[in-house]
Amino acid sequence: MGEDVAGQQFTRADRQAYRVKVRRCLDVFARMLAESKFDFERPLTGLEIEFNLVDDRRDPAMRNADVLAAIADDAFQTELGQFNIEINVRPRGLLGTAVDELEEELRTSLNEAEKRARDAGAHIVMIGMLPTLRPEHLTEHAISANPRYKLINEAVFAARGEDIDIAITGVERLAVHADTIAPEAACTSVQFHLQVSPQEYAAHWNAAQCVAGVQLGLGANSPFFFGKELWRETRIALFEQATDTRPEELKAQGVRPRVWFGERWITSIFDQFEENVRYFPALLPVCDDEDPEAVLARGDTPALGELRMHNGTVYRWNRPVYDVHRGRPHLRVENRVLPAGPTVVDILANGAFYYGILRTLVEQERPLWSQMSFQAAADNFEAGARDGIHARLYWPGLGEVPVTELVLRRLLPLAHEGLAAWGVDTRCGSGCWGSSSVAASPRSTAPSGRPARSTASTTTCNPWTGASPCARCCAATSSTCTPTNRSTPGGSDRPAAVSRPGVPSRRGPTPG
Repeated sequence: MGEDVAGQQFTRADRQAYRVKVRRCLDVFARMLAESKFDFERPLTGLEIEFNLVDDRRDPAMRNADVLAAIADDAFQTELGQFNIEINVRPRGLLGTAVDELEEELRTSLNEAEKRARDAGAHIVMIGMLPTLRPEHLTEHAISANPRYKLINEAVFAARGEDIDIAITGVERLAVHADTIAPEAACTSVQFHLQVSPQEYAAHWNAAQCVAGVQLGLGANSPFFFGKELWRETRIALFEQATDTRPEELKAQGVRPRVWFGERWITSIFDQFEENVRYFPALLPVCDDEDPEAVLARGDTPALGELRMHNGTVYRWNRPVYDVHRGRPHLRVENRVLPAGPTVVDILANGAFYYGILRTLVEQERPLWSQMSFQAAADNFEAGARDGIHARLYWPGLGEVPVTELVLRRLLPLAHEGLAAWGVDTRCGSGCWGSSSVAASPRSTAPSGRPARSTASTTTCNPWTGASPCARCCAATSSTCTPTNRSTPGGSDRPAAVSRPGVPSRRGPTPG
């Protein structure tokens, strides 16, 4: 949800001034790209994880202010819902044992945060969506006190002019109305960042789009919302609808949604910032006093605050990021596809797979995105979200195949090559690898999307943080953990539902 904004009322003049200023920022950004002003000496990765807070009954605990005060660590921040918090992990490279070091740092931080959260009357949960959420939990009273969230809520409904319809059809069907954006707070994710050069951004973004459906097939963990079993990753459908500023008439006209997979392969990061300015009106038209042309002319780095603010209110699943650190600008691809959790091992395994496969695809002589249409990638994304581990995805040279077969036979070896190219210590990579292989096994997830019970390990995991003495239990065995490794105890014990029929065949590449 981005940086803080003071409470205020926006006028028509504010919006006009903002449009002028954001276009000036876009022009300066174009100059910076042309003049190679960006830092790329040592590519870094970053990680953000959003969490749910629950009480002893596993219902959402509206206590993020109290929990953050108790944690007292700037790495932890507020989020949209009062039952949400987020951790921002410091950037690092991938060389050597960096993944092991990240695991140790993350576990230490989360264990300490969980201890302090308990003192504040809450527990920290990693899962894409709490299965215990009910409609009474997602009202305007659930929105955090930060004025930014109130302003976004007002802007979304001013644009729509009516309540939000949420309609999701999966194993069961859900149809409800919302008079705030609070349902968005149900969606918590893990975000992988990768610093790239301007010249390589487009290839990395295109590659990330290619594998987004695969990521969901492996990582889906959120089938329940409001007591209904819907998609395997219901978070995707809910997030797309809960922030939709378009009434039905604008949808029919083809107006683009703010939560967006995209519509084409790109050739430059500038394409996306330009699309933001061209297609999407401002939600938060806040102007600062910076003169970006003057700052650049004197040899300094402009913050481009309006451009960054606007980009933060267009929710691409793979999003461009412009940022400044210690006076030097850099660019990142922010991968927002996956749900949070359910354990630290899952997050690291998913991250290892993502960074590894991205590196290999970007360096291939013939780009994968030249061999498949963009619509095929979009169809894969929806299929992965809807069907999870049972999804069938299109892949060039293979046609439509089960995601499990695609990963085990084709993509895991490529991802391993990519990690080696990053310089990842193979001993570290192998730990993540076991977990990735388990995730891709059809036996590791029940047909209804819930983790399968395993008898191969009797070690139990902490169901809240994934931190426990069995730090590598999922990686060290060819099985998942025992049932206590579920991210919440609120899952249904109903018989497995029948998966939906396969989605229509995806087509190959379009000319050009």
